[in-house]
Amino acid sequence: MSTNFAHTTVLLTEAVAALAIKPNGLYIDGTYGRGGHSAKILEQLGSEGRLLAIDKDPAAIQHACEVHQADTRFKIWQGSFRDFPQALAELELETKMDGLLLDLGVSSPQLDEAERGFSFMRDGALDMRMNPEVGLSAQQWLLQADEREIAQVLWLYGEERFSRQIARAIVKVRDTQVLDSTLKLADLIAKAIPKRELGKHPATRSFQAIRIKVNQELDDLEAGLAASLKHLKPDGRLAVISFHSLEDRMVKHFMREHSSPPRLPKGLPIQAIELTAPLRLVGKGLRPSEAEVETNVRARSATLRVAEKV
Repeated sequence: MSTNFAHTTVLLTEAVAALAIKPNGLYIDGTYGRGGHSAKILEQLGSEGRLLAIDKDPAAIQHACEVHQADTRFKIWQGSFRDFPQALAELELETKMDGLLLDLGVSSPQLDEAERGFSFMRDGALDMRMNPEVGLSAQQWLLQADEREIAQVLWLYGEERFSRQIARAIVKVRDTQVLDSTLKLADLIAKAIPKRELGKHPATRSFQAIRIKVNQELDDLEAGLAASLKHLKPDGRLAVISFHSLEDRMVKHFMREHSSPPRLPKGLPIQAIELTAPLRLVGKGLRPSEAEVETNVRARSATLRVAEKV
């Protein structure tokens, strides 16, 4: 599997700055990708600092091993970032961390490598798994899911208003044809949609939804955010880069919920310390600069949100 695809890390300087790196701290890059954030974090760590990088993708793991194998401060672990407590235990690292960075979504190499099946612009096997060795591929899921489930996934995860029409078309076609390539699916979706959005490929929302379903991305995000509360040290930072509204809403609501003290009836015998929220918001959502978007169009929808453990 090739690891030579170009990848421009989104909000590189801003995300690492948001972690407020302590030279001797322990940090987790929960979505290694091609290591842009990891490399920047390592630049700021001292000899006693530690960085744990995590990724599902075997190609990302291979890249990390090749680039950082000689750096004793660096560890790589294959899996979902939701399981970072397990990774910390297996690698005999501390159970508390100084910072967690999540760069959500799909990476440029995954999109650019047609055989991975993420892109509706390149013909490849209909896979979409970040780890091709685990779980059902997109083709397998579309073959076994019923019309109602497909429509629900397209609506919930892609906010696709023509979800029912697309689901109906998929079920009808799969009975007579093998739906095994990205362009076959993209063409089917385009024909099923009666009205198109200006400047957006008709398969955009559906491909996003199917990818999220196949990789359990929102489940991973919910579990990973919850685990961060327990494992962040005081003053530890949580920084999350999201690329679509579903992810960003989850991150925004999580940070707001846990940075606000609970509302309780007046007169309850509760001490002030018991009302302290576990997180503190650090600034507002940060978007890429115009200059960054000009040089990397995939950055246009990114939002960085940051919170600090109290």
